[in-house]
Amino acid sequence: MAEKEALNVVVLAGGISHERDVSLRTGRRVADGLNALGHAVTVRDPDASLLAFLEESAPDVVWPALHGASGEDGALRGLLEITGVPFVGSRADASRLAWSKPTAKTIVSRAGVATPDSVTLPQETFRELGASSVLATVLDGLGLPLVVKPAQGGSAQGVTIVTTADELPRAMVDAYTYGDVALIERKVDGVEVSVAVVDVGDGPQALPAVEIEPVDGVYSFDARYNAGETRFYVPARLDELVSTAVEDAARTAHEALGLRHLSRIDLIVDDAGTPWFLEANVLPGLTETSIMPQAITASGREPADVYAALAVAAIADA
Repeated sequence: MAEKEALNVVVLAGGISHERDVSLRTGRRVADGLNALGHAVTVRDPDASLLAFLEESAPDVVWPALHGASGEDGALRGLLEITGVPFVGSRADASRLAWSKPTAKTIVSRAGVATPDSVTLPQETFRELGASSVLATVLDGLGLPLVVKPAQGGSAQGVTIVTTADELPRAMVDAYTYGDVALIERKVDGVEVSVAVVDVGDGPQALPAVEIEPVDGVYSFDARYNAGETRFYVPARLDELVSTAVEDAARTAHEALGLRHLSRIDLIVDDAGTPWFLEANVLPGLTETSIMPQAITASGREPADVYAALAVAAIADA
């Protein structure tokens, strides 16, 4: 199908996760971009009538813009695969791998990309072995500073940077608020970057890395989605050799996890120029303050054109 042919697209946005508002903003940006190119777009919140609606309306392609578990854990994508409707983004199996940060770290590490030392603690283990002894062991083994985060999820919700032992218990409580499993990771000091990877049918291409510099030092939920809370540098202020290493690491992570069409790979670049893999996102945010649209623009393309090309690629891959 030619990219300029008008498509009937269903954009899925909203959902019931903690990231509902962000999803609605992402969905609106995708819909507005596709509409501007002449495509017919329907924005749908997933609900009990969704599957019947898709069967009846038979869209050319579905564009999932659902952040959080409802769109990124693979469940909905598995159902879309069963229906046979083409959809943008990674398939269910790859989404499940990327959704679990500990699993993604293991896979990407085996592919040769560095990732910080860490321990994964289900809440049951934390309680069974006793909080004080577990945290003491963690501090002895990993040291400080640490990053504590839910093992699943995005948008930095439930993430805490721990610089003193006294901060660790509260950080665990915050992480368990968003899930039953917490990931405790040694904090790597360096330049925080995100690399958007796009594949519209000619293989995964790493877009220019975006350097992230939060005004208050922490790339929190508010810093991600409120204008003025973060300074972005596109491309990242890295020398050529380091930039190449960062792009290679992002492509390697994307391919090792079996991701499709688009992803965002988050990394830290240390003082030696080594990129450290943190996590992979199967649905990067596409809001007005998100990283991927900035990277697309820096690559010389318009975001709407890329969103349309991804829709066409999804149809070709169905």
